[in-house]
Amino acid sequence: MKQFILCCTALLCFTALSASTITGTITDKKGNILPFASILVKKSTVGTTANSKGIFSLQLAAGRYVLLCQHVGYKSVEKEIAVSADDITINFELEEQQYDLKDVVVKSGSEDPAYAIIRNAIKHREKHLKEIKKFQCEVYIKGQLKLRDYPKRILGQPVDFEDGDTSKRKMLFLSETVARYSVLEPNDSKIEVLSTRVSGNSDGFGLASPQIVSFYENNIELGDGLNPRGFISPISNNALNYYRYKFEGTFFENGKEINHIKVIPKRDYEPLFNGYIDIIEDEWRIHSVQLQLLKKSQMQFLDTLKIDQLYVPAKDVWVIKQQVIYPAGKFFGFDFHGNFVQVYDKFNLDPKFEKGFFNNTILKIYDSANKKPKEYWDTTRPVALLEEEAKDYKKKDSLEVVRKDPKYLDSLDRKFNKPNLSGIVLSGYTYSKRKSKLSVSFDPIFDMINYNTVEETVVNFSPAISKSYEGRKSWRISPNLRYGFGNKHFNAHITGNYNFGKKYLNSISAAFGSKVFQFNNAQPITPRMNTFATLYWRNNFMKIYEAGFARVGYTAGLGDGFSLNLNAQFQDRRPLENMSNYSWRKLDGQPFTPNYPTEIVSQNIPKHQSFVAGVSLSWQPGSKYMELPNRKVSLGSDYPRFNLSLSQGIEGLAGSDVNFTRWRFSMNDDVDLKIGGRIDYRLATGGFLNADKVYLPDFQHYQGNRQSIAAPYLNSFQLMTYYGFSNTAKLYGEAHVEYHLNGLISNKIPLIRKWNWFFVTGTNSLFINKDQYHSEVFFGIENILKVFRVDYIYAFEKQQNFHGIRFSLPFLVTGNGED
Repeated sequence: MKQFILCCTALLCFTALSASTITGTITDKKGNILPFASILVKKSTVGTTANSKGIFSLQLAAGRYVLLCQHVGYKSVEKEIAVSADDITINFELEEQQYDLKDVVVKSGSEDPAYAIIRNAIKHREKHLKEIKKFQCEVYIKGQLKLRDYPKRILGQPVDFEDGDTSKRKMLFLSETVARYSVLEPNDSKIEVLSTRVSGNSDGFGLASPQIVSFYENNIELGDGLNPRGFISPISNNALNYYRYKFEGTFFENGKEINHIKVIPKRDYEPLFNGYIDIIEDEWRIHSVQLQLLKKSQMQFLDTLKIDQLYVPAKDVWVIKQQVIYPAGKFFGFDFHGNFVQVYDKFNLDPKFEKGFFNNTILKIYDSANKKPKEYWDTTRPVALLEEEAKDYKKKDSLEVVRKDPKYLDSLDRKFNKPNLSGIVLSGYTYSKRKSKLSVSFDPIFDMINYNTVEETVVNFSPAISKSYEGRKSWRISPNLRYGFGNKHFNAHITGNYNFGKKYLNSISAAFGSKVFQFNNAQPITPRMNTFATLYWRNNFMKIYEAGFARVGYTAGLGDGFSLNLNAQFQDRRPLENMSNYSWRKLDGQPFTPNYPTEIVSQNIPKHQSFVAGVSLSWQPGSKYMELPNRKVSLGSDYPRFNLSLSQGIEGLAGSDVNFTRWRFSMNDDVDLKIGGRIDYRLATGGFLNADKVYLPDFQHYQGNRQSIAAPYLNSFQLMTYYGFSNTAKLYGEAHVEYHLNGLISNKIPLIRKWNWFFVTGTNSLFINKDQYHSEVFFGIENILKVFRVDYIYAFEKQQNFHGIRFSLPFLVTGNGED
């Protein structure tokens, strides 16, 4: 009898706790599917979302429920169900929303009633933005991106997805994530990725971070690069300056009167939405949105972007229930479209956070997050998979197994390791062993052979061997062989570095041998640019010397925004002299200058030795981190980055002849002005605390530029001579400021706004003393074909004013511009 009672009790408990699956399809009255409709258990935030085919699946324990089906633009439908142990099929048929206009009369010349509603929504915007002081919820994210068409070749290379499918229509990306999202106002938030899956990549982490597009914000940022100024919300504080509104009527839902407002941009080529926003009467909060962005919204890379949102009540507030973003576009012949759905569930509006829960880690991905089995996803996802999605998972997961097979990796190596003439000459060649994650790369012959007045024709052969391991571990070794046919000097050295560190990135580097250095060791001039300047214009800008050297360095991430670098270098320096007067053109009155900076010295350096030790500390306060299972990655901060470095020349050590103490302090940041653009800046000061024995390579140098191709921005002076301001002064000040208008003003100018070109302006300034200063102001156009930039610059110095034009070309700069 006792066993019988236990069995009955267990059976009753199992019946009470077992979950039944409710499935169905959501359509309109004409039978058309309604994608991503919301199904809720009434008076709760528990529910699910239909997929793009209108099919939904929901698990509920035994009991009686009222299901509420909603879709933006359609009347809600309620159905009462009784859940037992059996699965249930229930379909919803929604009727298009009818909007009541019977009490509204808009006279000619009078204001549309929508404006009063929008003014109230604007008035209450900040209240609704901040009314939920803390919460915790779960978010399901699913994203897919599909191709409708793509070119057979791009940049001369065949387009091959290596999936055995020649169809133009294919799934390009598919991922799912379940995350826990925690917020504590005013500034704390944290995302914990509980599970994530990427089709065809079992080690991937997918769409880890949910992005709530809150139209309660004045400025809406969508992804990276769609519009650097962001987009103006239809209920932002200044929305009435940008939008027109039309009252389309009202409808009632759960006893709430809801106003349906059409949103219309006043002008083209402004970062504005168009579509519909529904506002709850008297509460003046958002009920739902159907908004979109077009090319003429100053959107880049996409042709259209549609956003659907639905809010639901939770206690005395409303929370977002689901958000769907539909991108579509054409780029270099790739015609793509997709959808990214976020479903919010299990809201806790009074969570108890443990002390220390919120820290500088704002995104944490747990170790087993991407190791969940198929059965887990089948019972967890609130949005049912489409048949094509299920097939994509199965196909790409199978392909991944094949692609990890050593025989397949060897076949890829045989295919891609075949050298070709254009690669060897123009772009370089890489030999890979995918199985062992080993590669050997070679520079193109075009970069190996150069010319200067000291060595004449010079061949520089510098292959690089690299190997990667799990996590951050990797190493790289690069031998360098250099021969000058003019002075018949052979120089050889080897450089190596090792990266490691589970939590933060650390690296050790070392190099030794014989090398040709520029007097500014930061190498402000590339050999290729110097070759053309020398042979065509007879401008031998690059000034070099030779040295046997040894260098070691150690870099460590310390956490909390700190990183440390320690380094030491010995050089046995030898002067070099010009050997040739050859050039392609004979320009009268254009002799080559000696192989030393004649602007500041009258003779070359003597032979000497230098031992310099250095330390630098970098700090970005407020740094936030993403924590992966095997490492932490900095996500930056809203605060500037500060850098302090100190270099000490040590006399007598290893025969060193130098004795100096040089310091530098810098700070840099970018200030997002939202609709007003962005300001980037780098400020620096420094000098010599001690300059007893300083040779030219150890001077304080600056990144100058005397060629038409722009030097790296924010680190360079575009019209300054390379060595004219090198010094050993006790103090100097340096400033680089750029204001990127990002479409502001240029969106008022025909053609320029259509081409989406942006204006940029700023200054680069250096002050050493009243007799030594260089300042330049510039105005430019950027975002030309998304990658090009051109600037007009005017410079001021004590003895002269002058001007010039600089072009910025992708992958082509005049120097390294190291800080």
